[in-house]
Amino acid sequence: MKANGIVVDHVSEVTDELVEVMAQLLAQLSSTAAALGRADLEEIVASPSSIFLVARLASRDDAIVGMTTLITYRIPSGPHAVIEDVVVDESARGHGVGAALVSEAVRLAREWGALHVNLTSRSSREAANRLYTRAGFVKRETNVYRLNLR
Repeated sequence: MKANGIVVDHVSEVTDELVEVMAQLLAQLSSTAAALGRADLEEIVASPSSIFLVARLASRDDAIVGMTTLITYRIPSGPHAVIEDVVVDESARGHGVGAALVSEAVRLAREWGALHVNLTSRSSREAANRLYTRAGFVKRETNVYRLNLR
């Protein structure tokens, strides 16, 4: 997908550039997430249940400035999709990169046949929450539980 100088690509091959940029982006997303190595990224890219997307900006010589992952899976209630780890480099925020990533992930989920797309976001990420609302996501009243295994 290409719009407003933003190109969103489905990653099919792990490159040195990708490994380097993903470490920077992941650090901006979470202070506790460990950097991914090449093997980790290759596993994500090769997985039939995940679509790894990156956003590039033409104005920055097509440098990668954002990422997200779309997870698709089937359960008895139907095909589902989840958008995970949306992050845009802090120097590129406010230019529509996040919206382009989310839009492409939603398009791919719809194309795959998902009944709906879920995502979560901390309430402190105000700009991200505004983005999701503008994209048509509706905040659900639900309990989210987590069991830490590590």
